[in-house]
Amino acid sequence: MTLRQRLSQDLKEAQLKKEELRVSVLRLLFASLNNREIDKRTELTEEEVIETIVFETKKRREAILGFRQGNRPALAEKEEKERLILEAYLPQAISESELRGIIKEVIEATSAQTINDLGRVMKELMPRIKKLGRAEGHLVNSLVKEMLS
Repeated sequence: MTLRQRLSQDLKEAQLKKEELRVSVLRLLFASLNNREIDKRTELTEEEVIETIVFETKKRREAILGFRQGNRPALAEKEEKERLILEAYLPQAISESELRGIIKEVIEATSAQTINDLGRVMKELMPRIKKLGRAEGHLVNSLVKEMLS
């Protein structure tokens, strides 16, 4: 079962159980997926569906920060619940120790020695990380910088 099929099945179940928040989140996600398909003019791959979910999750994180800064705790809480629903569909995150091991392998493979080699390392590293699971780009970047310093 593909991720998109699972999302569709979960939407139907949420509608039957009358889970308004889950239905709302999944409908917005499907709208985002459909918009991306229209832009691309082909069906999305599994990886692109995951990228879309990650993008929607990041939008929720930014909204949470904005609502907290604006002293709107009720709206921040709603966005947090939406973020948790979306994150349930993402692959398991890579642990920091696994990430450090992968970074070390790539640094050795690319013969990188200084911070000037950051671009070369990241270019080689990010496709590997995407295949294994997910990791925050800023975390990966900071770990690579730390290991090259």
